[in-house]
Amino acid sequence: MNKSGFLAIGKIAGVHGIKGEVKVFSYSESSSVFDPGKVFLCLNPPDSKQPVLSDKLVQHEIIWAKPHKQGFLVSLKGVGTRDEAEAWVGAEFFIEKASLPELEEGTYYWEDLIGLSVFTDDTEIYLGIIEAVFPTGSNDVYVVKDGDKEILIPALASVVTAVDLENSVMRVNLPEGL
Repeated sequence: MNKSGFLAIGKIAGVHGIKGEVKVFSYSESSSVFDPGKVFLCLNPPDSKQPVLSDKLVQHEIIWAKPHKQGFLVSLKGVGTRDEAEAWVGAEFFIEKASLPELEEGTYYWEDLIGLSVFTDDTEIYLGIIEAVFPTGSNDVYVVKDGDKEILIPALASVVTAVDLENSVMRVNLPEGL
């Protein structure tokens, strides 16, 4: 689902209270994806009474959301009890990529970077494919794998020299020692 016009933005990690609020682990750096009124899709749990859009996809609207620990507390329209909320634990939220804000030049959604082939800038050596991206506080880090070989590449302008999404290629200038 993630490569066909939708993007995973978070996962329901648990429930909070008795009124159906859920704890959400966010994949997004921006809290705006959880603004009230935003609509997202979720895989429909087997016992859900939510309206089904297609095959097990359910549309949810956010009533309110607020930061909580390392994620968000979210109230969903149509989920009003703890039991209803518990049925959604483990479900991922997806939004249409078209509804996301346009990014500044040189910034990318993680989802678009995963799967890119990575080459060194100067010697054209193939390093592998970006398998994951994770934040470290100061900058993101790309996990690049080629078989059993793994390299961690910092997402810095001095290291990443070019990103070509159309051709699925990233070029890097590795610092000494990497």
